[in-house]
Amino acid sequence: MAGVVIVGGGQGGFQAAASLRQEGYEGPVTLVGDEPGLPYQRPPLSKAYLKDGDAARLALRPQAFYAASDIALVHDRATALDRDARKVALASGRVLPYDHLILAPGARNARPPLPGIDAPGVLGLRTLADARALREALPGPDAPIVVIGGGFIGLEFAAVARAHGCAVTVVEAAPRLMSRAVSSETSARFRAKHEALGVALALGVPVTEVLTDPAGRARGVALADGTEIPGALVLLAVGVRPNVELAQAAGLDIADGIAVDAHLLTSDPAISALGDACSFPDPRTRQRVRLESVQAATDHARAIARRLTGRPAPYAALPWFWSDQADWKLQIAGLPPREETATELHDLPRGGFAVHRWEGDVLVCVETVNAPAEHMAARRLLASGPVTRAALAAQEGSLARLAKAG
Repeated sequence: MAGVVIVGGGQGGFQAAASLRQEGYEGPVTLVGDEPGLPYQRPPLSKAYLKDGDAARLALRPQAFYAASDIALVHDRATALDRDARKVALASGRVLPYDHLILAPGARNARPPLPGIDAPGVLGLRTLADARALREALPGPDAPIVVIGGGFIGLEFAAVARAHGCAVTVVEAAPRLMSRAVSSETSARFRAKHEALGVALALGVPVTEVLTDPAGRARGVALADGTEIPGALVLLAVGVRPNVELAQAAGLDIADGIAVDAHLLTSDPAISALGDACSFPDPRTRQRVRLESVQAATDHARAIARRLTGRPAPYAALPWFWSDQADWKLQIAGLPPREETATELHDLPRGGFAVHRWEGDVLVCVETVNAPAEHMAARRLLASGPVTRAALAAQEGSLARLAKAG
């Protein structure tokens, strides 16, 4: 029996292996990852790890867990799939047979073709090695830092670097922060928050070049309007690209990621895919989506494990996301509408707030800051069925009260 081979040692790949054992799968389970060490958490890399540098705290499970669970860890890189023979070729020359293959290759940082982008001093943040290099390169107090990208990762790092005393400028080509992920109301609140922290923001103007000194090292960036912003370090945080090359070369269907059906199966019934690298039909909108989210990856993994152990069901988990920036915890329940639609801003006790996002009279997404009870209520309500304006208005806009009322 060849068993299940999982390609990708991130949190989704780990969860697939762990869930298979939790669901009672007794065949061989092999987890292939191209990073050294044990599978680890990525979200703390842009926050806690930059502050304390404690990599041991990132491990998802200790070494003993894999031995006790009979999960084989293989530190190698998958280079090719033979779908007819059901085999995975690795960079080392080793070949792994499989009965079922789970692709969890994740994503990689996008690198726009800017002059100077490969200069020393331009860093990304995706892996533990990236975070370690970034932490070691973090300059002393008052040193200038440029962050290219005003999304979650860029702003999380900006808050940490500002607390370190650095002079931080965030450059975002879009007219507002986190424009792909949050409403204009939440974006405006976070703009004010970061400006209060002392972060300088340059919005609506793209970077055209990474400037270098005579030694070839990054010294800042140039913007499309001619402005030059100095930076002893430049963080590139402009999004990610799904790692689809292995699947594409094997002839699997690709559609903004590895295309899967409602059961997370690819166009080959012996291969599943999960996480940042796959696109799937959203059960609520029926539109194909790809989620860059640890929670989505772990939910995908659990659904695949249940299917492989005889309990198939369409993937239907409600997406949710979070970002920690300084002392603000942003939590999002549901998928943001593809276009800006009607929103309602509610200020909450203890400095928190919530933004309700509507499509017609139906609530589709809730953004909260420092309001865990409202967030958890939103997740329960959105997962259980439509929430109407009338129902929420009857509880004075409080999701927690609506959930309690049943």
